[in-house]
Amino acid sequence: MASHPVADQQNLGSEVHSLGSSARRVAQVLLPSFSDFLFLAVFIWLFATGSGAWLSLLGDADSGWHIRTGDWIRQHRTVPQVDIFSFVKPGHPWFAWEWLTDVIFSVVHQLAGLKGLVLLAAVQISLFGTILFRHMIWRGVTPFVALTVSLLVFGASSIHFLARPHVVTLLALTLSMWLIDADRRQPSARIWTLVPITAVWVNLHGGFLALIACLGLLTVGTMVGALSTDGWVLQGSGWRQAKRYALLTMACGAASLLNPYGWKLHAHIASYLQSSFIKDNVQEFQSPTFRSEHALQFEVMLFLALITVLYLIAKRDFVAPLWIAFWAHAALGSVRHVPLFTIVAAPFVGQALTELWSRWMEQAPRSSTRGVLASLSRDMAPNCRRSSWLIPAAILFFCLAPSRLVRWPEDYPSVVFPVQMMAKYGERLAEAKTLMPDQWADYAIYRHYPKQKVYVDGRSDFFGEQIGYEYLQMAQGHWNWKQLLDKNGFQYVLCPPKWPLSSLLKLDPTWALLADDGQALLFERRAQPPVQTSSHASVGQP
Repeated sequence: MASHPVADQQNLGSEVHSLGSSARRVAQVLLPSFSDFLFLAVFIWLFATGSGAWLSLLGDADSGWHIRTGDWIRQHRTVPQVDIFSFVKPGHPWFAWEWLTDVIFSVVHQLAGLKGLVLLAAVQISLFGTILFRHMIWRGVTPFVALTVSLLVFGASSIHFLARPHVVTLLALTLSMWLIDADRRQPSARIWTLVPITAVWVNLHGGFLALIACLGLLTVGTMVGALSTDGWVLQGSGWRQAKRYALLTMACGAASLLNPYGWKLHAHIASYLQSSFIKDNVQEFQSPTFRSEHALQFEVMLFLALITVLYLIAKRDFVAPLWIAFWAHAALGSVRHVPLFTIVAAPFVGQALTELWSRWMEQAPRSSTRGVLASLSRDMAPNCRRSSWLIPAAILFFCLAPSRLVRWPEDYPSVVFPVQMMAKYGERLAEAKTLMPDQWADYAIYRHYPKQKVYVDGRSDFFGEQIGYEYLQMAQGHWNWKQLLDKNGFQYVLCPPKWPLSSLLKLDPTWALLADDGQALLFERRAQPPVQTSSHASVGQP
């Protein structure tokens, strides 16, 4: 049978089109994208360059007791219910509320040491910023604006770039807000994946409450929008959506009960966040101080976000203004909420700035500088919407990179922690009651657990106000410092020279300065006060 020429041409065209589509898909996987380069730029700039870049992630030793908690869980195959680190509250109930992250830290540390810990944190931090950038591009934000806002977010959030469980929340909240944003534009069953995400998140970090807060505000904002359009006709589309989001909020709240402590965890977190002692004495719970570069970047984001609220209300969007106002208030009250504020606000700030960009750039002559930038931005946009093999390949490279190529940390930074003193006297201190700063105690737990027991450490939610105030009174040399040292039976005091207590101990005959390396002072309690000799005694006379 003779073939039909037209049919043959159509088949040939179909095959060519299919081959072209396949080639484009292969190219998208093989050719690096702008999003890939953003990930690499942030990863290398923040962490992989400079002599102390990786060490910056270890500037807080809370990860030390998280690692050892994970070791304990893996050894006992259960989650601890009582304290395992202190000698001042042994056997008291304790919530190891980040137990799943602790297990991950323990496994990573066993496999790769501190190298694995900092690499895990760096990947999560770089990913959260890259996903936020992709979210803005998805919303139609022009690449130059999205890049600028992303860099502001990175800068403002850098205060919390540490190898601690909270980096999980940076990544999880970024993904969750994109899911919510997509559902607001086109409702889909995918939004219900937030329920299992919450069930996992609650065991990784307490930041799961940020998602529930955003969902609650989403419900309220949707109700306000429904009231403005449908009035009190509860069967309108806006009200149906509000009911759907209310059900989702309740489902995520129920999923958050899937943790070893149930509802008691929520009560504990609420009590912790409301503690006046924590707010007054723990730096990350205090208001930001606008005297640093990252604080300036937060200030710029705050200014842009508050202006964006007016833009959103004019467009009859009542949800995003609630999110921005809530997290702006939280960030101004506690610096630990600054990254959460920037994650929530960034897509909407980017959208508002893009509208200004379009008005100023798109109408410019194509041959002008503004016209060239506008054209370049349009050409870049498709390349920003995908990722290639480059990100996993880069992560794999750093996983396998030996120490001669990358200067991996072998210990916590000696400029922050008493590394030398602990190496020389650590075994002795682990066998006796020692007073030391809470961050140094975290490091001591990392170095000498299970032998090491401490007075206080970074678990400020566990020790409470009484012990917290006693600790501060001793460190600051209050009138009752000596009675408190005697009450707790301290045999050693390891402290920085800037502690007022160090000057008092030098003058007290019951304490002897055992070592001074310029960074840390080690005092030892004498068995009894030294015998004072008479000033008139002759040489050799006792």
